[in-house]
Amino acid sequence: MRTGVFHETFASEERLWESPTARKWMFVFTIALFSLPLWGSDYVLAMICIVGIHVIATLGLNLTTGNAGLISLSHGVFLGVGCYTVAWLGKHGIPFYLALPLAGFFAALLGVIVGLPSLRVKGLYLAIATLAAHFILTFVFREWKSVTGGIQGTSIPSANLFGFEFTGDRRNFYLIFVCAFLMAVAARNLARTHIGRAFVAVRDRDISAEILGVNLLRTKLLAFAIGAFYAGVAGGLLGYFYGAITPDYFMLTLAIFYLAAVIVGGLGTVLGSILGAVFMTFVPELLRLMAQASSHSFPGISGLLLPLGQVVFGLLIIVFLVFEPHGLAAVWSRVRRVFHLWPFRT
Repeated sequence: MRTGVFHETFASEERLWESPTARKWMFVFTIALFSLPLWGSDYVLAMICIVGIHVIATLGLNLTTGNAGLISLSHGVFLGVGCYTVAWLGKHGIPFYLALPLAGFFAALLGVIVGLPSLRVKGLYLAIATLAAHFILTFVFREWKSVTGGIQGTSIPSANLFGFEFTGDRRNFYLIFVCAFLMAVAARNLARTHIGRAFVAVRDRDISAEILGVNLLRTKLLAFAIGAFYAGVAGGLLGYFYGAITPDYFMLTLAIFYLAAVIVGGLGTVLGSILGAVFMTFVPELLRLMAQASSHSFPGISGLLLPLGQVVFGLLIIVFLVFEPHGLAAVWSRVRRVFHLWPFRT
């Protein structure tokens, strides 16, 4: 706890934001974020919408992997389950405010099934078990043509709320970030409940947690279910944003993307999920823009820089793993501490 913050009750200690200053900055950030469609360009809005979807999915994986310590390589296909669920329900006249929670619910059911091996195996063996689930579900996406459209993909009806249609980046922005804000607050609150504490106990010492009364069966399956629910909602929003989707989007690289976002951002923290999703989205895009800008002065160099950009991106992740294993959240915490204690040394 930093200097100048005093808690006189348990309720004050458990607040989401520890001080009035933090609450004010959060209020300013929220106002600035939700005013973005009024002045942001189409490109900026499109990128921010993608970031919002990635934030929701990363929050889910961080609850499963960061909080509960259960490695999952099937997170990408849970997005596919959510996306195809809203597509099928939308075509059958189900409104989006029912289709989106149902997308998360169906993904959570599959998450429970995928998480069953966690009762007997852990670590690398659990990762391989979830990898098998990934390949099974991608096969279903390609072959179940009546629902997914097969390799050709399927279209997704736009979200409609009492006649107001969420079309275009500006309208989808509010839909995505309202969901992202609510789910981030839910994840932060979940970490402070007995469920969140059980996740941490299972992650650190599962046998000791069981001796102390934690139900390993329920806790592990719940961790997979909640993480998959977040991914299903993110997949539904992804479908509404793009309007059409193919199985090629839900490849193994998508699961690796979210796993890297969790590691780079910081395991077990909501802030780490947000920072990791932003980093993983914008750094490759920044490298692409740099390659595109340099191609005007040096024709043909973009063909060299684009593959090199992926190498640079991979090196950045390795640097974080080696020199900052606690992720961007730890970096931000140190920066805040400098300002809190200034002009004194930390």
